[in-house]
Amino acid sequence: MASTTIRTVTVEPLNIPLLEPFAIATGSVSSACNVLITIRLQDGSVGYGECAPFPPSTGESQGTALAAAQGCVEILVGQDAANWRQLAKAIHSLYYAQTTVCAGIEMALLDALTHSYGIPLYVFFGGASNSVETDLSIPMVTPEHGYTLAQAAVKQGIHSIKIKIGGDLREDVARVEAIREGAPGLGLTLDANQGYTANEALLCLEALDGRDIRPLLMEQPVHKDDYEGLRYVTQHTTVPVAADESASDAASVARLLKMGAVNVVNIKLMKAGIVEALDIAALCRATHTQLMIGAMMESRLAIAAAAHLAAGLGGFSFIDLDTPMLLAEDPFTGGFEQRGGVYDLSSVKSGLGIERR
Repeated sequence: MASTTIRTVTVEPLNIPLLEPFAIATGSVSSACNVLITIRLQDGSVGYGECAPFPPSTGESQGTALAAAQGCVEILVGQDAANWRQLAKAIHSLYYAQTTVCAGIEMALLDALTHSYGIPLYVFFGGASNSVETDLSIPMVTPEHGYTLAQAAVKQGIHSIKIKIGGDLREDVARVEAIREGAPGLGLTLDANQGYTANEALLCLEALDGRDIRPLLMEQPVHKDDYEGLRYVTQHTTVPVAADESASDAASVARLLKMGAVNVVNIKLMKAGIVEALDIAALCRATHTQLMIGAMMESRLAIAAAAHLAAGLGGFSFIDLDTPMLLAEDPFTGGFEQRGGVYDLSSVKSGLGIERR
């Protein structure tokens, strides 16, 4: 029996309260209701994976994710984690509608495997660099509260802020303006989470332009299935436009790029899983399309996995991995060391470097 044979797989709920409710165009959350997967190998190596279902984005709930993850246990036990791509394919073919579960299992497999190999996960992914710098997100709050949060971000040493929009246009513009006043030197990106029509998105950018505000990026301005709307916005503004919810797999990304619908693609492990994320990144590199990496409401565990992927591959223009900063508790240690918005992975000896508290 190989030392990397999977001995046990355990599945449990992972509930973490937020510091304050987080509202976006598709809904509001006050806690992360996630799932923790633990894989133990024959040689004693342990790997952790996290599923972060968010019903409006992935169509999954904690309940469906727990059930699907539980269903994967018998598929995995006794298999060799070194065949992680084959195992990922088997899980995807059965639970293709539960993408966060596929992501969580791939994460746990690779964490356990690279622990066994004695290398950090970012080195396994290519070792292009050993750190990433994230932005900080500000949800759909009043302009006054946005101003306060922006000032706090500056004090934290953050260099760019992502602002949630996609609601009432006037309120959105007022929020962006207030945040710019609270953090005058910082780069601003906008995320509409499918909340606008193409015309509303352009009106928003026009109104901001009139106030001398030019965002670095506008993410997912229109509904995820409205590829034509995305292309329309992209063709009528010089602000880069990113696909997030529209970019769920390599096939949809290939279609978006062929249409010239976006300039940037946001990879999220919870949407695509790790194997698919690598394919999407390759597609974007081949077409000189800018890469972004983002997250659902994830703890330090899944964020560490995304940071290791982005650092290992390199070439990500936009990093949006701030969710651990929005949580009231941290059930894990390690994975990275944080200074301001910088996640430094260089002290990780093997795997993700994550331990349970």
